[in-house]
Amino acid sequence: MVKKISVCVVEDIQDIRLGVERIINASDDFLCPKTFGDAEEALSDLPQIQPDIVLMDINLPGISGIECIRRVKSKCPDIQFMMFTIYEDSEQVFDAISAGANGYLLKKASHGQILAALRELYDGGAPMSTHIARKVVSAFQKVPANNEVNDNPLTVREKEVLQLLSKGYLYKEISDQLNISTGTVRQHIHKIYEKLHVQNRTEAINKYYGKPRIQ
Repeated sequence: MVKKISVCVVEDIQDIRLGVERIINASDDFLCPKTFGDAEEALSDLPQIQPDIVLMDINLPGISGIECIRRVKSKCPDIQFMMFTIYEDSEQVFDAISAGANGYLLKKASHGQILAALRELYDGGAPMSTHIARKVVSAFQKVPANNEVNDNPLTVREKEVLQLLSKGYLYKEISDQLNISTGTVRQHIHKIYEKLHVQNRTEAINKYYGKPRIQ
């Protein structure tokens, strides 16, 4: 039996929360083991559930979605987070990514777009709207390399992998670009994380290229 991708939902508006849960459970590829109406309950239960992905609202009552990600990531670095929001505010975008979010999905997305974004995230991508992606890419293009990591240099190949990661390439696309296996790509990424003392793609890009400021 093919493993289904588990997705938990953290969303305070019940109609939206239940609607997304139905979309996920109606798919052959996904299942939703649990939903949460606030960050406090999510913080308590997510480490036990260990879903593949968490679809996270930003503006929650009490603890914010961004802070929830930051706390869960410190305990469960393998859980991937997709922000789910009506906002394209620049500061919130970068705060979410800096906290450990791997993708950014607007609530106006169609059912198909939601499922496609979850699949892309699971496959190693960083899905986000074109508008947000342009802001992120533009910000990184303006930032010079960070000298803090010069005392722990990456190999030429690791730099190539990290550069492709920063452009949003999937693991399979990186393997095709560099003519190496997907397993080798994962090994390089593991070594990059080790050398830079980070836990995910976003932290690695921030650490190596410097933290961009999105205008």
